[in-house]
Amino acid sequence: MKPFWETKSLSEMSTPEWESLCDGCGQCCIVLIEDDDTGEIFETDVACALFDAEKRRCCNYGDRHARVSDCVRLTPDNAATLRWMPESCAYRRLANGQGLADWHPLVSGDPKSVARAGIAVSAKLISEADVAEQDLEAFITKRRKQARANAPVKAYR
Repeated sequence: MKPFWETKSLSEMSTPEWESLCDGCGQCCIVLIEDDDTGEIFETDVACALFDAEKRRCCNYGDRHARVSDCVRLTPDNAATLRWMPESCAYRRLANGQGLADWHPLVSGDPKSVARAGIAVSAKLISEADVAEQDLEAFITKRRKQARANAPVKAYR
């Protein structure tokens, strides 16, 4: 029998199935900076104030949207269109007709496979509560590869 992520579209998944797609990498919880002129996205080593870098999880997941005004609600409808999401993200991969990576915990059976594959963020991130917004550029670590603005969106299946 095939696993649910190979037989269901993102919109057909139950809440537990949807939530299990998160590999716990933490890449969506780091502060990103967009260059207004070029549209390029840069990663920092600063994380959302609610992010627990040791566990690579939100410490208030259920209430995160109320507590962090710019926390993005990932949905089946926007999973393929959020260009700033990492290419490794299971939601983005499935929305674009790709399968899960070999290191994904649902495939490997091991939640530590994400860190071993070098996909997980560092546990040594700085909380955004400790960094002034005007100082964020000093914490840039690299440019994030993005989907092209007009990249075709493939249907899942």
